[in-house]
Amino acid sequence: MNENDENGPQTRLTRAKAAAMSAGDAPAANAAKKPLQTKKAATSTTGGVPRKRAALGDVSNVNKADSGETKEAKKPTGSKVGLTSKATMQAGGVQKLSRTNTTRTAMGAKDANTKKPAVDVKRPGSGSGIGSAQKKRSASQKSIPEKTLQQEEPPRKRVDVEKLEAKKAATEKASTVKEKVQATEEVVEKADANYEVENLDEEDLDDPLMAAEYVVEIFDYMRQLELETLPNPDYIEHQPDLEWKMRGILVDWLIEVHTRFRLLPETLFLAVNLIDRFLSAEVVALDRLQLVGVAAMFIASKYEEVLSPHVANFSHVADETFSDKEILDAERHILATLEYNMSFPNPMNFLRRISKADNYDIQTRTLGKYLMEISLLDHRFMQYRQSHVSAAAMYLARLILERGPWDPTLAHYAGYDEEEIEPVFRLMIDYLHRPVCHEAFFKKYASKKFLKASILTRQWAKKYHHHYIDSSLSEPYNYIKDHE
Repeated sequence: MNENDENGPQTRLTRAKAAAMSAGDAPAANAAKKPLQTKKAATSTTGGVPRKRAALGDVSNVNKADSGETKEAKKPTGSKVGLTSKATMQAGGVQKLSRTNTTRTAMGAKDANTKKPAVDVKRPGSGSGIGSAQKKRSASQKSIPEKTLQQEEPPRKRVDVEKLEAKKAATEKASTVKEKVQATEEVVEKADANYEVENLDEEDLDDPLMAAEYVVEIFDYMRQLELETLPNPDYIEHQPDLEWKMRGILVDWLIEVHTRFRLLPETLFLAVNLIDRFLSAEVVALDRLQLVGVAAMFIASKYEEVLSPHVANFSHVADETFSDKEILDAERHILATLEYNMSFPNPMNFLRRISKADNYDIQTRTLGKYLMEISLLDHRFMQYRQSHVSAAAMYLARLILERGPWDPTLAHYAGYDEEEIEPVFRLMIDYLHRPVCHEAFFKKYASKKFLKASILTRQWAKKYHHHYIDSSLSEPYNYIKDHE
C-alpha cells in the first residue's frame, strides 16, 4: 500500500478511531471514517477532478499533515464540540462520560464568554454526588456577587448624594454671588452713571482728527459755554417795535438765504444766536431788523465757512435795501456789542456726538437736523441749552423711525435722560402738530435731499400727538395767533 496516496484508504489514527476502538465497536469507526474521507477528498479536488501529487519528496504535505495532527492533539476535547458529540452519539459505551465532559466544557466556555456568576444546573440523578457539589459551588458563587453588590451599592448612592449636595451648594453659591454682583452693580450705577456705558472713543484713538484723548474735556468746556452764550428768552418785552412773529419771519427768510448760498448748518445756527444775543442787549427798530439778520449771517459765514460770500451778495439778496457800507457798519456794531465773543457751542457738534452712539444712522441724523432747526423758528426753545435741544431732536427722530429705546449709552453721550428730554420733546411735537407757518423751512426739508423730513414728521405728529401733548402746550400758540 502506498502511504502517500491520498485517495487510498487512510491508516491515520484519530480521536474518533481511538474512541471506537476503546469501545470495541468497529462499525462505528468505519462510519466515522466515511465523512472524513469524503470531506478531505472534497477539499483536495478542484472542479471534481482529483489532483495528483508526487509520490515521493512531497515534504510540505507531510509536514502539513503532521502539524495538523499536533494541533489536533494539543487542542482540548471540549473545543470541538460537534466532532465529539457525533462520536459519542455513535459510541454508546462512552456516552455518559463524554456527555458530562462536554456539557461541563460547554458551560465553562459559556461562563467565560458571558462573565456571569455560575447558575445552578440540575443534572439527572446518578448517585455520584456531582449535582450536590455543583449546587454548593453555585450557591457559594452566587452569594459572593450578592455580597459584593450589597457592599458596592451604598457607596454608589452615597457618591450620588454627595454630588447632588455639591451641585446644590454650587448653585446656591452662584446665586448668592449673582445677587452680590447685582447689588454692587446697582451701587456702582448710582455712584457712577457711566458704569454700563460703552466707550465709543477708543476706536478713534488712531485718528488724530477726532481728538479722542481730549473729546470729553472739549464737550465739558462746551457745556460751560452754553450758559455764557444763552440769550434772554424774554427780550421781546423791551423791544417796542418787535414781536415774536417778526422774528420767526426773519429766521425763515435767513433759512432761504442760507440754502441759496449753500452754507454749512453751523453758519445758520451761529447767525440766529448772534441775532438773539444782540437783540437781548440792544433795542432795534422794525426797519433795521432785516439789516441785523443780514449782518449776522455775514459774520457767521466769515467765522464758519472756508470761503464766505462777498458782502455784495448779501446786499443783492436783500434786494439792495441796504448798501455794502451799511452791512459792514452793522457788522462792526454787532461784534462790538457782543465783545467779539463768537464761542458759541453749536448744536451740530452735540448732534454728531449723540449720532456716534446711534451708529451714525443717516436717516436719524437727517430728521434730527430738521427737528433742531425748529428751535430757531420757535422762540419757546430759547430758554433751553443747545445740547438739550440736540438730545431732544435725536430722541424724537429715533422715536419716529422706531430705532429702539433711549439706552444708557445714548443718555451718556447726549447728557440727558428721558425725563430731562421730555419738555423739549413735547415742544417739538406741538410745533409739528400746528399748521405750517414757515414756508421756506418746510420746503427745504420736503425735498428728497433731506429725505422729506418735514412731511414725514408732520404725518407722524398728526397721528400720535395726543399721546404726548395736551392742551396746555397750545395755549401760548393760541395767544400768539390771536394777537397777530
